[in-house]
Amino acid sequence: MNVTATGSRDFSRSSSGACALGVDFGTSGARAVIVDAQGAALAEIRQNYPASNPEHTVSGWRSTLFFLLSRIPPVLRRQLRAIAIDGASATVLLCNSDGRILLPPLLYYDSRAAEEAAFLRTVAPPGQAVLSPSSSLAKLLWFSKQSAYRDSRYLVHQADWLAFLLHGQAGVSDYHNSLKLGYDPERLRYPDWLRALPVASRLPRILAPGAPIGPVMKAIAARFSLPADCIVRAGTTDSIAAFLASGACRTGQAVTSLGSTLVLKVLSKRRVDAADYGVYSHRLDDLWLAGGASNSGGAILRQFFSDARIKRLSARIDPERPSALDYYPLLRPGERFPLNDPALPPRLSPRPTDDAVFLQGLLEGIARIEADGYRLLTELGATPVTEVFSAGGGADNPIWTRIRQRLLHVMVRHPPHTEAAYGVALLALNGKAVAPPA
Repeated sequence: MNVTATGSRDFSRSSSGACALGVDFGTSGARAVIVDAQGAALAEIRQNYPASNPEHTVSGWRSTLFFLLSRIPPVLRRQLRAIAIDGASATVLLCNSDGRILLPPLLYYDSRAAEEAAFLRTVAPPGQAVLSPSSSLAKLLWFSKQSAYRDSRYLVHQADWLAFLLHGQAGVSDYHNSLKLGYDPERLRYPDWLRALPVASRLPRILAPGAPIGPVMKAIAARFSLPADCIVRAGTTDSIAAFLASGACRTGQAVTSLGSTLVLKVLSKRRVDAADYGVYSHRLDDLWLAGGASNSGGAILRQFFSDARIKRLSARIDPERPSALDYYPLLRPGERFPLNDPALPPRLSPRPTDDAVFLQGLLEGIARIEADGYRLLTELGATPVTEVFSAGGGADNPIWTRIRQRLLHVMVRHPPHTEAAYGVALLALNGKAVAPPA
């Protein structure tokens, strides 16, 4: 089977039964993955946002979604029974009752709502995920000061609106995307302090991730040759979709993302929130996904070495023999997790003359931060880590994996799938965030 869309991949499989589609919307483009009833990936399609419609335009998102649907092989389109979409948490839009967007979206990193966040600190309980200027709720308060607000009906997230284009029901979200909107995933309701705000009338209806919203609209089914009973399910955030892709489903299993920064998530029996460390928990069915993010990570490695040089130097490292270096690798001063010190200086000296030893010191330093991060999560009440799955570009370095395993004292694995699109496809397939182990 050949899928010819930009960046597509042939999985050399065929399908004879129902399948599910997951679509991940990232910062530069989107990716779609189709899985069969057993969760095997059948096809993957990638597409960058068109140059005329970059990531911050809803028309670019719409055209990319429809392009991906059009490039799914017809035989698979006719077998689709479920679709789910993930997007960037706290990328939000203001729409009317018909789902029409009234103002340009505010992206996840937009922090213009500083004044609104300061107000929230006077009404919301301490430690809430809404207290940042980039939170969904702070952005809703900012929207409320714009003239278009009077014609609005709903605040929705990126994944919500894209799913709306398929099912046609405006104002539906999920409790992963809505954590930074103030939704309480433990009590499954908006808290009283939030319901008392004037903007409460614009809050979306919340479903569990994976819950059915409704079938694709007739016009969409006809346009893309989809079955009339193809269900659109409530989605999730991109980071949680990446966790789901790993296959982690037991408490104590964790996923470390070794990207530009270091992101840790562990599946826990208990909810853990510690705003001082940037730690908060998402609900995954009856469990909790507790996590935090360090400012350390792959970006500091690339400050000194190219990927090719990291590979060559890593081959000279004995991962079982520790270096004598005690680094805290940071690009610039400041750390929040697992240390809360906004002035913490990078510690990158002394630098040995042998670059392989220097690289080993950097890798060990990041691995110690990872170990300290999981230790902190446990001290805060999360289930102790029993196994770590690796994701991100750093997961491909076997020497680093062995260093991390030595310092973490648990098995470190590289799962077959780490892409968010695969994770959200499993969400569409199973209708729940954590599928029981086979």
